[in-house]
Amino acid sequence: MDIQTETAPHKVLLVDDEENITRSIARLLMEQEVELEVLRAASGAEGLERLREHPDVALILSDQRMPGMSGAQFLEQARGLVPDAVRMVLTGYADMAATMDAINKGGASRYLLKPWDDDVLVRTIQEGVQQYHLVQENRRLTALVEEQNRELSAWNDNLKGRVLEQTSTIRRQNEELKERNRRVGHAFRETIVAFSRLIELHSSRLQEHTRNVTELSVRLAREAGLSPEEVETVRTAALLHDIGVIGISQEILQKRMSAMTREETGIFLQHAVRGQATLDAVEELREAGVLIRHHHERYDGAGFPDGLSGAGIPLGARIIAMADFVDRELTEQRGDDPLPALFARITQELGKSLDPELYPAAERHVRELYLAAYSRRAEAAEKELRPKQLLEGMTTTRDLYSGSGALIVERGTVLDAGRIMAVVRSYQVDPPSGGIFVSWAPSGRADAGSVKIAVTEAVPEREVEPKRLKEGMRLTRNLYSGTGLLLLTEGTQLNRGSIEAVLRYYQIDPPSCGVYVADEKAR
Repeated sequence: MDIQTETAPHKVLLVDDEENITRSIARLLMEQEVELEVLRAASGAEGLERLREHPDVALILSDQRMPGMSGAQFLEQARGLVPDAVRMVLTGYADMAATMDAINKGGASRYLLKPWDDDVLVRTIQEGVQQYHLVQENRRLTALVEEQNRELSAWNDNLKGRVLEQTSTIRRQNEELKERNRRVGHAFRETIVAFSRLIELHSSRLQEHTRNVTELSVRLAREAGLSPEEVETVRTAALLHDIGVIGISQEILQKRMSAMTREETGIFLQHAVRGQATLDAVEELREAGVLIRHHHERYDGAGFPDGLSGAGIPLGARIIAMADFVDRELTEQRGDDPLPALFARITQELGKSLDPELYPAAERHVRELYLAAYSRRAEAAEKELRPKQLLEGMTTTRDLYSGSGALIVERGTVLDAGRIMAVVRSYQVDPPSGGIFVSWAPSGRADAGSVKIAVTEAVPEREVEPKRLKEGMRLTRNLYSGTGLLLLTEGTQLNRGSIEAVLRYYQIDPPSCGVYVADEKAR
């Protein structure tokens, strides 16, 4: 078999019906130190012709939305022509189903979002080409071993040394392939997290709900003695349990279930079936899809969609149902310690909507996860902040007057997005003489009982620039992007990976302030 040499430039095929996009990406690639031969095509049909002319293409990057032949259809046919080529798809947030189709049928290993980040795009393409190179190199070495095996009779001297040398080479290449597979697996898990971020963007009520339900579900799954593989399935299902709400109107999603009409409740509950249908195209997600389908079943059999009851409901679905109930109930509770009322509500539902056997573990873990956040809320100290530091859920502790003496916000006002915008405008038009005095709820949301890491004693917080973050620091406030997406929750202890993520956030969607942290060594 003719195998490409190491010195020959690898070929990359760009397929998009918009010529300016392929031209832009080609220019980016040509500016890099790694030498690549870039081919371009304006349609799926033209892309197939390029592959017939160049069967040694290392990587294909195709747009999803193209006239005549979609990206998923093109990649599926391309897979038959050049099965070794790494396939990637360029798509938008709205193309979730089509993206999954490209991954499942077209064998795409990655998807990239429009508009893309130049550095991320170039790095992803270079990694894909390197992956192709490793596979080809391994094939070349394998062919070399086979050829040398045929010549063994002529190599009696030093036979053992030669075999060991080749074995070492193969072992090294296999380790590199294992590492590549590990990275692919990591990318798959990160894709799941990215999908959960899409759910959070669809509804502000879900921004911390998904994370809270996932954390509590994983704890309950481990407590129930599930295997690591089953716990991972529960984690995935919990992250995506509300994926079916995408497409449901905001008018319905902004309501609590207790305030929905019967018709609205029926529409809302359909998200469980829609969630399973969305994931079913990906074989690795089908087990999680089953749990998503049944997380609104009731223990007494009066649930949706199949009326399953008791042990007939998958254990993972019963666990997610418990965690979902806990977090939704906490958003409706008021006061500094809503847990007694929550446990009373859970007790009322045991044997009805919830599995009674899960309650003892649930009560213990709920206290561990939520109690510290609510107890700290009662002890929140007054702080003077700048307008850009304000977060929804903060409560003003003093009247705020404009520079000319007009009352802007009364003492005791719970800030929401509208009031924060009004304060910011006042500081632009008629600025007050000082900052805004508030009592800061640790969750950044007055109504959200978000999961926090327990803090046993107060540690002085400080605002630092992202580049000055160090491993071991702990976030003392939630970190939100410039467009309002929750990036990291209060209590997160920073490590190398989370610090790198923060630096990327400040490049892609920069928050309006620094990062509020406390040094663990100061505790």
